[in-house]
Amino acid sequence: MNTVVSADGTRIAYEVSGDGPPLIIVDGAMCSRASGPARPLAAELATDFTVYAYDRRGRGDSPNAEFTPEREIEDIATLVKEAGGAAYLFGSSSGAMLALEAANEGVGATKLAMYEPPIITDDQHAPAPESALDDMRDLIAHDRRGDAVATFMRSVDVPGFVVAIMRLLPMWKKLKGVAHTLPNDLMLVEGLRQGRPLPTDRWTSATMPTLVGNGGKSPAYLRNSAAAMARVLPNATHTTLPGQTHLVKAKALAPVLRDFFLT
Repeated sequence: MNTVVSADGTRIAYEVSGDGPPLIIVDGAMCSRASGPARPLAAELATDFTVYAYDRRGRGDSPNAEFTPEREIEDIATLVKEAGGAAYLFGSSSGAMLALEAANEGVGATKLAMYEPPIITDDQHAPAPESALDDMRDLIAHDRRGDAVATFMRSVDVPGFVVAIMRLLPMWKKLKGVAHTLPNDLMLVEGLRQGRPLPTDRWTSATMPTLVGNGGKSPAYLRNSAAAMARVLPNATHTTLPGQTHLVKAKALAPVLRDFFLT
């Protein structure tokens, strides 16, 4: 494990594997290096890239600190600087939105890949409540971590009986341990989950080549939203990974990323 000091003094933990042009993986909600898709994906990509997998602040070995998108963008900018000043970015789920915001802010992303940003842009899914972010903040403020995790799970269509079973498993303690980071993931998609068209003037500085992907077996609203995102970005293409869902397999995703970043 390595650490790098972000702009506000927070030490961000990361690990590096492989050899080649630098690629930074940005995790989605509640994931970290030790619990999520980053390490399996890094293992698949290490033959062609120097892969940076890091713990977003408040997760894994990165300490709790101010949770705002701006601070998290600074974390990515610091990692890009550590990687030599330019890097490819890949983000999945809410991490895709964080990677996009970072790229738009000019952190040094030369190419950007996104997988299934968790937004709702049509009528294929019920709109998220306008109060979702405030409600989540309230749960965290009252230390109702289990309820916060359950609320988030239900918002991403995990069936109620599955949530009930998860509460009985050892993993639930780990999920509650990072529940305080959920408001930041909701901030990244605030205003983008109400079934409205995406703004055309929000990410105009993200002019680098961009790939927006989704799984062929994912819900229609996620597939449609990925395509919609590709249409509003300045230099983006859209692709579908056959047979994949929101929990995309590393072996299916890695060849797509390899082809995009290296061509």
